[in-house]
Amino acid sequence: MPNQKIIEGVDGLKAVLGQELGASEWKELTYEDIVRFAEATGDFQWIHVDKERCERESPFKVPIAHGYFSVSRIAGLFFEILDVKGFGLVLNYGLNKVRFPAPLKMGARYRLALKLAELKDLPKGVEALLLANIEVEGESKPVCSAEVLYRFMQQ
Repeated sequence: MPNQKIIEGVDGLKAVLGQELGASEWKELTYEDIVRFAEATGDFQWIHVDKERCERESPFKVPIAHGYFSVSRIAGLFFEILDVKGFGLVLNYGLNKVRFPAPLKMGARYRLALKLAELKDLPKGVEALLLANIEVEGESKPVCSAEVLYRFMQQ
């Protein structure tokens, strides 16, 4: 990825503590993305999959992605932002807090932005608390704001 930030080992993480780490490339949310997620989760609520009803009844006028779709994109877009070296494993350890302040509408362009907020030493690595926002082009509120924990384990 052209704008990837290279992180080399624990010292590299410590050097960027408290900093914005960058953003992924913009992605466009398609109707097919929404339907595939509905199929994977079994959540076929009309506000996600029924275009005609959305046009008539939804305040958004188009289908919107499931909130969990936006949070699930964090893991995949993470490595567009960071090229992490010097660790045997990089593990998604979980989430402390997740909010969905705005809808992710079909046709919108979105991306992930990351900030490294905290580091905690572990016996064989470090645990990082990252502030993750799924931003929408032209919108003031993110569609997902999450505190994400990753464990960077040394080889």
